[in-house]
Amino acid sequence: MIKRYTLPRMEAVWDLTHKYEIWLEVELLACEALEKEGQVPRGIAAKIRRRAKIDPDRIAAIEKVTKHDVIAFLESLAKPVGKNVRYLHTGLTSSDIVDTALAVQMGEALDLILLDMEVLLSVLKKRAFEHRDTLMVGRSHGIHGEPVSFGFKLAIWYEEARRHRDRLRAVRKDIAVGKLSGAMGTFAHLGPEVEAYVCQKLGLQPDPVSNQVVQRDRHAAYLSALALLAGSIEKFATEIRHLQRTEVLEAEEFFSEGQKGSSAMPHKRNPIASENLCGLARIVRSNSLAAMENVALWHERDISHSSVERVIVPDSTILIDYMLVRVTDLIRNLLVYPQRMKQNLELTGGLVYSQRLLLALVEKGAQRKEAYEAVQRCAMSAWKGRAGFHDLVSKDPFITRHLKASGIQACFDPRYYLRHLDKIFKRVFGAGGKK
Repeated sequence: MIKRYTLPRMEAVWDLTHKYEIWLEVELLACEALEKEGQVPRGIAAKIRRRAKIDPDRIAAIEKVTKHDVIAFLESLAKPVGKNVRYLHTGLTSSDIVDTALAVQMGEALDLILLDMEVLLSVLKKRAFEHRDTLMVGRSHGIHGEPVSFGFKLAIWYEEARRHRDRLRAVRKDIAVGKLSGAMGTFAHLGPEVEAYVCQKLGLQPDPVSNQVVQRDRHAAYLSALALLAGSIEKFATEIRHLQRTEVLEAEEFFSEGQKGSSAMPHKRNPIASENLCGLARIVRSNSLAAMENVALWHERDISHSSVERVIVPDSTILIDYMLVRVTDLIRNLLVYPQRMKQNLELTGGLVYSQRLLLALVEKGAQRKEAYEAVQRCAMSAWKGRAGFHDLVSKDPFITRHLKASGIQACFDPRYYLRHLDKIFKRVFGAGGKK
């Protein structure tokens, strides 16, 4: 029997010998089902199982002549199996074997990816709680907005990663279908009970209806889910790249002993892991587009999707597996600089508190338009370096008419912006941090 869902590394899932092992298992299970139906003599499947040998080199040599991989696979079994080989592939078409086996492999690959996701979620959660109260400036359009915390940023990443995990679980179920419905999908030469038996043994569901192939919207959904995940990994990496810029330097990738950043400039500490992840995301995204192009096949099936899938499915799963391991390591070892975050938060001299000041004025009876203009007037003067924002608002006659000095001072407290973090973290991580 094939060793399903226990493969330790992603490349083992797509190993050629492993693929042929699954093909053989599909053929043997179909033979067993036909035995139960009385269409094949009893004990034939067991005899074939004992004698069958997978020889990738032999298959490749035969395929050079046949120009057909499944026929080459079947012919390679003739010598070790002997005359009983004639009971294999009864009533089946090539896609019955290929599509069913591909579903097994795609499921195995996604199981490994889901394990990676759990590790990433664990690391994100740990670091989110570690920096729950680490103040930093929030930015919109790249410009300072209002105070947030670094843990808050990581909580957003955690929730996003959790959604990807749930999507992958759903697509795992969606792809786990097999088909043994024959050349046009009508079960012309063997009944649905054979398909049901094989799928049950392989941990799949029978495709409710298929023509010569499982319809490729399932595969497109699978590749799209991987592309979405790659997009979020790119998002996390892009943020780290921004935070590592010399002018910002609020966080940076771990720089190991002996590591070099540049062949020319010895001082360089570059965000190479983040940049690598951003580049790889482009490949996974492109592969999802190719999967969508595969949905529209001619009539009951053509072969235009086959060559594409041989590249994009292994490549995307291998890349996502690698990207998840690398981004997890990146976040686990990320160097965070709270003091630099504090310095950057104060860089604009308190301009980030303008909205709170505006709302405080409105609460004290000021008209919003007039209050906005007064706060903006002081803010623009501070922006141009004429004076500190706090000093300007403390001397503005409109503002001081509505707010006392203590009221103005209260508007410049960064902790005010974190007062609902407990509720936010409970939403994300559940009561007691469990979710």
